[in-house]
Formats: sequence, structure tokens, C-alpha cells
Amino acid sequence: MGELGLKEAVAMALGGMIGGGIYSAFGIVVAISGTLAWFAFLLAGAVAMCAGYSYVKLNELVEGNGGAPTYISAFVGNSTLAGMTGWTLLFGYIGSMALYAYAFSSFFSELVGRLHVGGVPVANAVSVLLIAVFVGLNLLGAAETGKAEDVLTFFKIAVIGVFGVWGVWFAFNGHALSFGVSRISFTPIVGAAMSFVAFQGWQLLMYDQGQFENPRDDIRKAIYVSIPAATLLYVLVALTTVSLLEIAVISVSPEVSLLYAGLQFMGRIGAFVIGLSALFSTASAVNATLFSSALFSRDLIAMGLMPEWAGSGTDSASNGDDRGIPKKIVIVLGILSAAFAVFGSLRSITSFASLAFIAVFGGMSYLAYANRDEIDLLSPVPLFGLIGCAAFFPLLLYSLYIDDPTTLALVLLIAALVVGTELLYFEREPVEEALPWMERK
Repeated sequence: MGELGLKEAVAMALGGMIGGGIYSAFGIVVAISGTLAWFAFLLAGAVAMCAGYSYVKLNELVEGNGGAPTYISAFVGNSTLAGMTGWTLLFGYIGSMALYAYAFSSFFSELVGRLHVGGVPVANAVSVLLIAVFVGLNLLGAAETGKAEDVLTFFKIAVIGVFGVWGVWFAFNGHALSFGVSRISFTPIVGAAMSFVAFQGWQLLMYDQGQFENPRDDIRKAIYVSIPAATLLYVLVALTTVSLLEIAVISVSPEVSLLYAGLQFMGRIGAFVIGLSALFSTASAVNATLFSSALFSRDLIAMGLMPEWAGSGTDSASNGDDRGIPKKIVIVLGILSAAFAVFGSLRSITSFASLAFIAVFGGMSYLAYANRDEIDLLSPVPLFGLIGCAAFFPLLLYSLYIDDPTTLALVLLIAALVVGTELLYFEREPVEEALPWMERK
């Protein structure tokens, strides 16, 4: 049994969502949804809650770590589908880390100035350096601990909570509070789809359940508390931002829109605190996601869903148990995340990561609903999650096609490479039969 309890589980889940999402994907969701951004986050939170409910119910009947791939192996028995789901999640986490690093560098640049050295933007170097630091720390065996996460998450939530509540009060007293209900459109639904990357941190709890005193109960309660709490904070911050800033201003610099909104009622000191919180939160999110992704990779290797060489160099001695991480995987995850952060745009990174999580969350909602006779659950809940994800996925692609075909092409190219790699690994024998020249010599 582990040493961590419910408080630590809630802190980890909330920290995973608020820590990264509020300072990274938030601005672009607001830029898309306009004054109805609060509704976009409310809708996405509801679908994420349905997915969380599905995860909880599936987790109650499955032994061991692993999350979605473990559930697919147990209920479907298809190793190829389980492996492809696991790899898709890994690439979603790579996109998430790139997004957090991108946001970190944006806030850093805003606080110290948009500098260039030798013609190279300092922001790009900062993104790479941030990821490199946490790759190094994880290779040395350092990682976030639940007890420390209690304090860190309280600080992050306190800053965001003060910003949201004070901002809404300020806007209300200034007769500027806007709910945007007179401008009903489909844009909040597109925004909800784009925001999915901001609602994925809770599932990181699934990859190291042994650290909790009462894993099933602690994780269940943490999910049921953290997703609604994160949704409420997103709604408050969205109402503040769209009420105090013009949408055109948010669209120009979506990644640092909270800074500009904070200046309106918190002054320079308050905005500076927001900036510091953003740096701390996004850096913490990179570290937590990297560590959890490495643990997830370890489970995939143990299930035979990743090559064994990827697990060589796993170090568990530093922890004194079996929670060591595969060092090669940490390095690969870091390199890919850094490449995404440097060469990707905010919209392309957010879109790719959100699509990955929409697909997996929808799949888990379907799995729970399809096995409703074996699982004690409220059938309408996973059904709503399935319908929501099924609507979000094509709508987000269509939105990219209309508004940003270049980003769509990039997202589709990345997706094709990911799926192609997965098929080559998991279905190599049929491919080799069809293409004899590919057979191993």
C-alpha cells in the first residue's frame, strides 16, 4: 500500500488540469468561443466528467495500472487496439508537454521581453531548456511527491481562484460582466473540443495507483471532485477574461491573455503574480506529465505493447520499489515534446493533443456503455460522454478545415505518421505478407 491519501489524489488531479490548461489552451479556447467561452468550458467539463465516470467504473473491475489500454485488454481482448490506444495517449501527452512548455516560454517572454539571440527567439530556447531540465531530473530519479503537491496545488488554485472571483466581481460592479447569451452560435462547441487537452490531467492518477492508501476509493473521489472544481475555475476565469478584454486582443496573444486581463483590476503587481504562477504551474505540469507518461510507458512495456528495448535502463533502485521509469522513454518523450514546442504553433499543438484525448475518452465512454450489463453504472452518463466526443472530433477537424487549413494539414500529417507507426508495429506480420520486401532479413 502507498502512503498517499485522498488529499494528494485530488491535488494531483487538479494540478494536472489547472496547472497546465489554464495557462496554455485557455486563451485559444476563448479566442474561438468569444463571450461564450464559459459555456465551452462548462460543456467540455461535463463530457470530461462522463469520461471520468466511465474510467472509474472500468477501473473498479480491472486489476493493475495502465488506464485505457488495460481496460481494452480486459474487456475487448484486442492487444492491437490496446496498444494503439496507449501509443495515441502517449502522443497526446507529448503534445500536452509541448503545450505547457510553449505557454511557459510565452509567459517568460512577456515578463522579461521578447528577446532574440543570434536571430533565434529566446522563447524557443526556453521551451527546450525547460523540457531538458525535467528530463534530467527524471533520469536522476527525482519526481513530484504527493505531499509537496498539496502545497503547490493550493498555491496554483488560490491564484486562479482569486483572479476568477475578483475578476467577476470587478466586471459585475463595472457593469461589464458578459455572458454572451445574445450571440448563440456553434463556436462554443468548437471551443469545447479544443479545450479537451485542459481536462486530461486527472487520468494520470491511473498510472501509479499503488502509491495511494486506498487506490480505488481515493481515485474515484479525486476524479469526482477535481473535474467539477477545475470546470468551475475555468468558467470563472473565462467570464473575467471576456468581460474585461476585447476578443480581438485575446486573439492576438491568446497564450498570455490572463496577464492582460489581470492588469485591468489587479494592477502590475497582481499581473506579475499571475505571470509567476503561470511559470511555476506550466513547469510543474511538464514535470508531472513527463513522469506519469514514463510510468505509463513502463506499464505498456510490461503488457507487451511497446518493444522491450524501450524498458532497458529502467531504474527503480532510487525509489526502493517497482515504480522506476524507463530512461530511454524519458529521453524520447523529451525530444519529441521539445520538437513540438519549437516547430508547432499554439493552435496545432492544442488541436492535436485535444483530438487524441477526445478519441480515447470517447472510446472509454463507449467501452463502459457497451459493457453496462456487467458494470454497475448509470447508462446515460457514458452515453452522453460518447455522444459528446463523437460530436467534438469531426467538428474540431471541420473547424480547422474552414479557419486554418494549414494547421489541419499539419495535424493530419502527424496523425498519419502516428497511426502508420502503430500499424507497422502491431500489425507487422500482415503488412509483411502484403509487402514481402519489408520482411526482416
